[in-house]
Amino acid sequence: MTTDEFRALVEPVTRFIAGRELDSALEADLNGAFPGECAAFRAIESACHAGIAAGWMCAQGAGKRKFGRIFEPADDLARFSVDVVDITDLVGNHHRHPTGEIDMIMPVGAAAKFDGRGRGWLVYPPDSGHRPTVTGGRALVLYLLPEGQIEWSSS
Repeated sequence: MTTDEFRALVEPVTRFIAGRELDSALEADLNGAFPGECAAFRAIESACHAGIAAGWMCAQGAGKRKFGRIFEPADDLARFSVDVVDITDLVGNHHRHPTGEIDMIMPVGAAAKFDGRGRGWLVYPPDSGHRPTVTGGRALVLYLLPEGQIEWSSS
């Protein structure tokens, strides 16, 4: 799995969300168009595991939280950045989403949850914030940020 191959897997998702409001309707549409058991979702998930194994994905951090930005915002990605985080039973640092955040949740074990949610998509609207939390084991989360915007809190 190369970064170019990974980009080709993510592009259909970013084309689907291009120009859309980041809200509950988009979340429902993502879960309908790219459900956790569909081939496209599984291909991205498999590519994440391959990228981690190859060392180019989630190369920052250590222990219970490894992460990394894979792509900066670009026109072919509808101006979304693409990041992946690998978290095991951890409450992360608080951050705010000035323009929203879209999360693709990929539990590694059946019991793992990200912010209380299992396999699938979670959309945070603009001006929201949270402490990314994984319970019940390990999960990979691919997240898309419009124009790469994120604000880390000091608390």
